[in-house]
Amino acid sequence: MSNNREQWSSKASFILAAAGSAVGLGNIWKFPYIAGENGGAAFLFIYLICIILVGLPILNIEILLGRATQKNPVGAFKTLTDKPFWKYVGALGVFASFTILSFYSIVGGWSVAYTLEALKGTFSSFGTPQIAADFFNLKNSNPMWVIGYHTAFFLLIVGIILSGVRQGLEKASKFLMPLLFGILMILVVQGLMLPGADRGISFLFNPDWSKINPQTFLLALGHAFFTLSLGMGAMMTYGSYLSEKDDVVNASYMVAFLDTVIAILAGVAIFTVVFSSGYDPTAGPGLVFHVLPPLLAQLSGGYIFALLFFLLLTIAAVTSAISILEVSVAYLVDELNYSRKKATLTMGMLVYCAAIPCALSFNVWSDVTLLGTGLTFFDMADFLASNVLLPLGGFFLAIFAGYVWGIDEVVRNLLIGDSGSVYFGNSILRKSLSFKSIFGFLIRYLSPILIFLVFLYQFGWI
Repeated sequence: MSNNREQWSSKASFILAAAGSAVGLGNIWKFPYIAGENGGAAFLFIYLICIILVGLPILNIEILLGRATQKNPVGAFKTLTDKPFWKYVGALGVFASFTILSFYSIVGGWSVAYTLEALKGTFSSFGTPQIAADFFNLKNSNPMWVIGYHTAFFLLIVGIILSGVRQGLEKASKFLMPLLFGILMILVVQGLMLPGADRGISFLFNPDWSKINPQTFLLALGHAFFTLSLGMGAMMTYGSYLSEKDDVVNASYMVAFLDTVIAILAGVAIFTVVFSSGYDPTAGPGLVFHVLPPLLAQLSGGYIFALLFFLLLTIAAVTSAISILEVSVAYLVDELNYSRKKATLTMGMLVYCAAIPCALSFNVWSDVTLLGTGLTFFDMADFLASNVLLPLGGFFLAIFAGYVWGIDEVVRNLLIGDSGSVYFGNSILRKSLSFKSIFGFLIRYLSPILIFLVFLYQFGWI
């Protein structure tokens, strides 16, 4: 174990940072419209089951691999096995993070732009979602607008990472995560006070099982996987900055808990506004940028609420993006002996340039599609990362833990740093045969099978 590797100052700091990685646009932007399109509470119930059965075990493994080796994804696999195949699995995670950030930074740029537009009071003139949609499309038709805000967003995350683990990642998370939660609670309370808010609450918490089909289960599993930042090396990299005494199991539970709570609260904040205004919650991705701006602006105190919402969206984007970029930075530092400054600037410039075609997908290259798929650069990056790289990464993580590293060794390492604290994964439970058996079953059989089914579903093969 490297003695000079920078580490989190405490387990609480790691939990905040890891929760920040998990709490991203997937919670604020993606989860509400997916739930809206798939029966609200019925989808939420299935999603929670997927978090418990697949998300948590894989999250434990990914953090554990980082803590046990004190390495980036490539270095972690190289440390634990001499079989060359597995270092390429680690490289797959690094590539996944690179690909995700190439389109994620564009959406992050939109969040920054809309925060500034809210500050200017632009949304007060939007009478209908159609006007908001036209505004969004008009702005995106200007390549300099998209690239400009992509640049602003990227400079922000690069600046944080340049400062290091404690002074950059940790300080940012300690400031931004409480701010995010505070803003979200204000929006939740405001939403609950609206006339007709009960319809939004009913939609979210009263299940409509008639809308559930086999594909719903696979969609919920896929989103559970995506929202916890699994399969891209982010949690492994953050785990590598833990000390050996830090408890992985309890930390994983807290990260998953915070991520899920924030996703649910975001659903409450959004659905109460949507239902009180009489609009359809199944508006797809346009729910955030097309529907919400005029609805928020028209509320009493709408200027403040619109500003807070898009500030919330920006914070979520930043906390996730810094963890995604950190994967590639850690790889250059660990494997190529780059300084943090050189690694951050090098990888930052590479990802920044890779994002330009994604930015142009909404304007000058909107008619350019790849490999006969009909997908633009932006859509292809999203599809490749979400539908191919992340499921593959998660699948191989489960296989490695279950069959290469072995359940005995996994459980032994999980017990290192055991705090004995009174959570689900407390000392007695983890040392019991039942824990080992259940965890082994989830990692060796259930998780890889379900992840494989998601993979097949994404390609329309089932």
